[in-house]
Amino acid sequence: MESAAVRLNEEPELSRRDRVLLFFIYFSVFASAWVLTKEPAEIYSGYLVFFALLPGFMMRYGVPKYFWIFTSFFVLTGILNIVLDNNTGDQFLKIFIGLMMSYLFYYYVMRRFDFDVELLFRFYLKGALIITIIGLVQFISYTVRFTPGYDFRWLPIFNKWGVVTGGNLGIRVNSIFGEPSQYAAVMAPAMFVAINNLISFRNYVFRRWQSILVIVVYLLTFSSLGPRPVFIAIVILLINYGVVRYLVLFVPVLIGVFIYLYNNVPDFRFRWDSTIRVFETGKIDIRNEHGSSIVFYNNYVVATENFKSNFLVGTGLGSHSAAFEKYSVTKEIKTFGFSNNSSDANSMLLRIISEIGIVGVIIALIFVRRNFVKRDARNPRDPHWLISGATLCVILLYLLRQGHYFLNGFPIFVWMYYFNRQNYASVQEAAEAETDEEEQEEGEMQVQPVPNTI
Repeated sequence: MESAAVRLNEEPELSRRDRVLLFFIYFSVFASAWVLTKEPAEIYSGYLVFFALLPGFMMRYGVPKYFWIFTSFFVLTGILNIVLDNNTGDQFLKIFIGLMMSYLFYYYVMRRFDFDVELLFRFYLKGALIITIIGLVQFISYTVRFTPGYDFRWLPIFNKWGVVTGGNLGIRVNSIFGEPSQYAAVMAPAMFVAINNLISFRNYVFRRWQSILVIVVYLLTFSSLGPRPVFIAIVILLINYGVVRYLVLFVPVLIGVFIYLYNNVPDFRFRWDSTIRVFETGKIDIRNEHGSSIVFYNNYVVATENFKSNFLVGTGLGSHSAAFEKYSVTKEIKTFGFSNNSSDANSMLLRIISEIGIVGVIIALIFVRRNFVKRDARNPRDPHWLISGATLCVILLYLLRQGHYFLNGFPIFVWMYYFNRQNYASVQEAAEAETDEEEQEEGEMQVQPVPNTI
């Protein structure tokens, strides 16, 4: 980790081989709109990168010891719940193998690049800028009715992709992602950096016009996540810059974004009002409520009911779909779509509550809290806090409204969040040791023997 600790705010120098490797690594993050198979399980094209690189990584680095602890926990709880008929073997294996493989793969990525989180994060931001430009082209092409420019289905690789109409401008930008919500989640760290660049007059990776472009295209998704990403980014920035000092600036911005969306985006207003009504009344009315609000409320009911019966360690990985069959409040509704999120709970936090129980919730909360890096006003250009806040954005978004454990390379953001904290601690320890050494040297210079004049 020492190599990552000493190179801050510098443009990383990469060999051609490293650049090619990073391209394929982020291909596995961004290429979720191309699937190789859909049955019996969805095999995303990005998994090809896993299959190609994982064996070599394992032979080179071995398996980390802590990996076996988590593996044992999930295997034991999985087998127990299969025996208790809370889960099925195929559902457990599908999620367990995918989860272990993806987290292990992205751990090796960290190790391959000497845990240099800033290098990996900068490369992500450059990829995010390209995706933003594609999103801008998509929006402009739709405006001028140039179909090949906004409908990418003429490309055979986009077999899980579609044009998403709606929003105030007729189209909801999704760029190369299958859905605008996926764009909003994966691009949240870039949005966070862009906002900070504008308010701090910095150009971290993005120039000023690029930061503006990232934010504008991000808002053009009119994502079902609504103002949550912006709200989360603003809260994290408030924590870093000082709540009282910047409250006057950020709160009006947040309120303004919400008012704009509520008054100008009918779909957002409908979703918001429906969600409030469903949770207040507990009544399901498919004629008057938004489908996504019903889906989220339904998964909330399923997760909480399943938690009551298996509160300690949940019912095992992949078991939420079985719990859905037991507790769903929409089982009598025959309309298509209300069981679309029966496996991922529509929220990773709800899924953890359902599948891993209180143990999983506690681990998640401790992980988020202990690895957060706050901005040091004495060294504001240190990028550790910026990377921490940016990756925390996507983690919180997944906890709120993205239930898949490893889709869109989510584990790489988790590892960046964790190892960024480790790197920051190493830097702090080195700085403290240097300060102590300097103070010791100063003390030795001051304490000089008094010459004997007698």
